[in-house]
Amino acid sequence: MDYDDYPDGVIIAGPDGLVEYVNPRIKVMARAEGDEMIGMHLSDAVPFDDLNGNSWYDCCLPYDGLNIRSRISEASWWSPKGSEYLITASLVRSRRSGPVERVVVSVRNARIRNQADRERSDLVATVAHELRSPLTGIKGFTSTLLTKWDKFSEEQRQLMLETVDADADRLSRLITELLDAARIDAGRLTLKRGPVKLDEVVRHVLTSVSGGSTEPFEVSIKDDLDLIWGDSDRIHQVVTNLVENALRHGFGLKEIVVQNTQHPDYQGGVSLQVHDNGPGIPEEMRQRVFSRFWRSGPGAGSGLGMYIVRGIVEEHGGAIDIQDAEGGGAQIRVWFPINEPDSMTD
Repeated sequence: MDYDDYPDGVIIAGPDGLVEYVNPRIKVMARAEGDEMIGMHLSDAVPFDDLNGNSWYDCCLPYDGLNIRSRISEASWWSPKGSEYLITASLVRSRRSGPVERVVVSVRNARIRNQADRERSDLVATVAHELRSPLTGIKGFTSTLLTKWDKFSEEQRQLMLETVDADADRLSRLITELLDAARIDAGRLTLKRGPVKLDEVVRHVLTSVSGGSTEPFEVSIKDDLDLIWGDSDRIHQVVTNLVENALRHGFGLKEIVVQNTQHPDYQGGVSLQVHDNGPGIPEEMRQRVFSRFWRSGPGAGSGLGMYIVRGIVEEHGGAIDIQDAEGGGAQIRVWFPINEPDSMTD
């Protein structure tokens, strides 16, 4: 096998432990010139150790140990300069339980894995922060009420309990969002499909969500809309999130348009366009809006809303994008295909 183009560093040693081959990648890692590594003992060619100073060669004993071993599992080891690498090895024997005739060592930089670990740590830290915020309020007020109940008036108790109730609702919503995001990540978001009238969904959401809006907005719902097949609750979730974002973070809702739309890559469907009065979203930021925990501006929520919205839309086979609205502001467009079951079509 030719390892010259292999992306990881490769060192091959013979039965006597002397290096017989090194590929160009390991030469770059070791800053070796020419063939200076050829003929070197494997213990010197792999000068890595653990955090306690134990060398890879002495710990793994590639030529000793159990005579049925065929590989050395990948693990983290550190170079003399302190860089972390992931090292694994194959122990080649000509016959079962025979002596090791060749050791093939693979070395790769651990930088990418460390970056992924940092991202997971950041995710855990963000989740912990978001959960702790409402829990602090709940714990503080309940503890105060339990220890000083008689010192507060009825109105004060009522206010504290309302605050606890609001924080509990916020905590419940956050947990629901985290579960939805986890399902989307794992590809396990399930839909209970049925006939859905998008115009009725929009009217219901506007009635329940936009009651506190002081600025007028336009609603344009075209006649004879196609019936789409999807999860009514999930589509409600999508519309609610988009309308709330426009009201809270987009300087108010400007216009909503619902109409039949032909998607260029699919057959017929129904689209929802939500326009806001904000400054718009720069083009280079539009994809980041759909990433996990992306937040912008004061009063931002958990940062999971748009990530979940895109996951739900794509699970329906639809599409979502962000454009500049006429007259300024952002325009978020969502398209749902009809998705009529074959049995209904037949």
